[in-house]
Order: sequence, then structure tokens, then C-alpha cells
Amino acid sequence: MALKEFSFKGKSVEELKNLDLREFAKFITARKRRSLLRQIEKIEKFLKKNEKKLSKNKPVRTHERELIIVPKMIGWQIDVYNGKEFTPIKITEEMLSHRLGEFALTRKKVEHSAPGIGATRSSSFLSVK
Repeated sequence: MALKEFSFKGKSVEELKNLDLREFAKFITARKRRSLLRQIEKIEKFLKKNEKKLSKNKPVRTHERELIIVPKMIGWQIDVYNGKEFTPIKITEEMLSHRLGEFALTRKKVEHSAPGIGATRSSSFLSVK
């Protein structure tokens, strides 16, 4: 069984990579389109700056969590800052039109351990191990 080729609004990945950012904006929802068009210079600057880094095999590290993922970023390895450390993200086709920050979570799952001595009324009468 052959794998189904990915398409975004009826366009293949290669067709999307050849599109200008303004043409790509026509294929995304209204809210994301508005954000993309408002930060188009910022995205173009990010792409131009980091294509040089990728050609030298240097990692792309950024604090720009609000940038919208565009087709030219597909296949890139980007380290996005989550407030404490850089989270590595591999950009895939399904991530198109999402923001970088959606894939670098800022909060971790809380893992509670057993309560300490004196935490509750009954635990103060337990013997210390």
C-alpha cells in the first residue's frame, strides 16, 4: 500500500515551497492570515538569516515563539526557547500555519511525590525512616 502524499488545501509541499508568503497567506484561515501578513517582514528576515546557518550546518536557535510556520521551513531543525531552555523542534508538513511556540511547551506536567513529615496531622505521628 502506497503512502498518501501530503497536501495542504490541495497543494503539494513542492508547490507550497515555490509560493510567495503573500500567496501562501491565501490558503490559511483569516486569523492566521492577518498575523502572517502583519509580520511578513519579520518572517522573511528570519528565513534569510537562518538559511545561511542551515547551509553551514549550525543549529537555528530562536526566542521568536510567535512566528508562523511557512512552507520554506519544512525540514528545518529549530531550537525554540520555552523560558528556561531551548526545545528542539523538527518542522513537518502538518505544522504549517501554526506558531513555533505551540511546539515548545512552557509548562511541565506536575509530578507529586509522597507527602513529607508534618504535611498532614496524621503524618506527624509516623516514625522517621
